[in-house]
Formats: sequence, C-alpha cells, structure tokens
Amino acid sequence: MLLPDLEALEAAAAEVYQYLQPTPQLQWPLLNERLGCELWVKHENHNPTGAFKIRGGLLYMSQLTAAQADISAVIAATRGNHGQSIAWAAGNFGLESVIVVPEGNNPDKNRAMQAMGAKLIVQGSDFNAALDHAILLAEERDLHKVPSFHPDLVAGVASYALELLKAQPDLERIYVPIGLGSGICGTICARNALGLSTEIIGVVASGADCYARSLQARKCCSTESANTLADGLAVRIPDPEALAMMLDQVSRVVSVSDDEILQAIKYYFTDSHNIAEGAGAAALAAAMQEAELNRGARIAVILSGGNLDASLYCRALAN
Repeated sequence: MLLPDLEALEAAAAEVYQYLQPTPQLQWPLLNERLGCELWVKHENHNPTGAFKIRGGLLYMSQLTAAQADISAVIAATRGNHGQSIAWAAGNFGLESVIVVPEGNNPDKNRAMQAMGAKLIVQGSDFNAALDHAILLAEERDLHKVPSFHPDLVAGVASYALELLKAQPDLERIYVPIGLGSGICGTICARNALGLSTEIIGVVASGADCYARSLQARKCCSTESANTLADGLAVRIPDPEALAMMLDQVSRVVSVSDDEILQAIKYYFTDSHNIAEGAGAAALAAAMQEAELNRGARIAVILSGGNLDASLYCRALAN
C-alpha cells in the first residue's frame, strides 16, 4: 500500500470534519510531573463514539456509498470501538449494520453499538473467531464486509495524527497503541506526509504481542491467544498490509502488562480526570515504563479511547 501524501490526507480529514470536531491535544501538569517530561495527550476519548475509530469509519462509509449506491447493509467484527464506528457511520449514511463480537465482550460497548442501531451477534472465543464468523455471514446474507484494516480506515484515522503533529511538530516521540494497526499506520502516514522526524513507538499488551513478534521477525507471527484486559489490543493474528506499513517506520514496540495498564488508567483519572479504556491507557503505560528515556523530552501519547466498563474502572482505581 502506497502511503497517502499530504493532499490526500487533508482531503480525508476534510471529509471526516463534516461529521465531527478535531479533538484536543492537552498537557496535564500532574502527568508532566509524574513522568518528568512535557507530555501531550491526544484525547481521542472525546470523539462521539469515545474512540479514534470513528474517523476511519466515516471515511470508509463515505467512499463506499459513493462507489456503490445500491448498498444497503454492512457487517463487521469487533471488540467494540471499530463496531461502534461502523454502526455510527452506517447510520449516518442510511445503512443497516450487523456487528459480530466475541463471547464475554465489553457489555457497555455492546449496548452502545445496539443503541447506534446495530444488530449484535455474539460468536467466537476471541476477535479473530468473531471475524471468521462475520466473513461467513457476509457471504451467506450478501452483506458488505467492512474490514478491520483498509486504506480508507487508515486515511481517516490519520486525521488525529495530523491534528497533533501540526499543533506540536517538534515532538521527539509519540506512543501509539497497536490493535490491528490502523491507528499507528495513520500516524506513520501523517508524520511522513508532514516531513517530520518524530519517533513512533508502538505499544502492545504483553499477553497479546503478535505485532511485537512480527516486527522483530519482519514477517507475520500469530500467537495462540491474546490474553489482556485491554480489549482493543487483544489481537492474535496480525494484518500483513498493516505490518508492511509499520516495517522500518516504527522505531520499536513496547510491551506493557495488564497491571501497568491498570495503573495508567488510574493516573489518567487522578491526574486529569479523564477515563481511558485499556488500549487507551496503554500508551501512557509505555511512556511511564520508559520514563528515564523521556526525562526532559517533549513527547505525546494517544489516548485512543475511553470506553471502559465500570467493573474494570473500579479495579483500576483500587489498584
């Protein structure tokens, strides 16, 4: 996949802004003090669906309906934020949506998708099993299958990185959580299009580290499981196209434990009174893990989403 140039990314952002506002990038004095650096937080938890994915969903649906006027329904697999994005965007473009989630999925995300008009189907033990079922249903019911990684999804979510890097072009590094890869690939596209030298650091959960393994091996390496409380990071099979975009573009990958993620969720509350879900807090956890490296630096973390269920939030605050 060729990386889009600045003109293409700005056109994609303009499409996104027909439906939502840019999100803020903010400093919080207590977080600066805690990390010993100048830390900018990109607040994707302030989007209408509570996560960054909505940007890609809007661009994808806009392009899809422009190319296929007769389309009426779409289907996607998700752990939550991608599904909310597709359900919200589909509704805005007059389409029905079917969303497949695995068993034990975040109940709050499930309810949110249904409130946005999606028909919810629970199937499979994890995201990849739900994805297999979605592919099967797409064929059986003649539904358009929305992928979890696609150039339009990447170009759409790249708008958050454009906002951040235009506002703060001299950042030394940005920590970005990796689920299936659209967020970090969008950040790569924006940095390269702007001609900046900012380091991009990927963040994975230690129990779901297929991308860390794949980047080290320079080939797709699946894992047998994806065990983490951060559902947005719980991927065990990397996307080849996403990996190809990351190679030689991501400086390194930091693996964070569930305990580190819980601590970061707590610090987002105590230091900024923001709610971060597991994947949303992972970048802060990684920056804290590398606090000595970052001392005195100007860095950013992507708070990719705030869709955290109450029980996990209570667990984090008690940590």
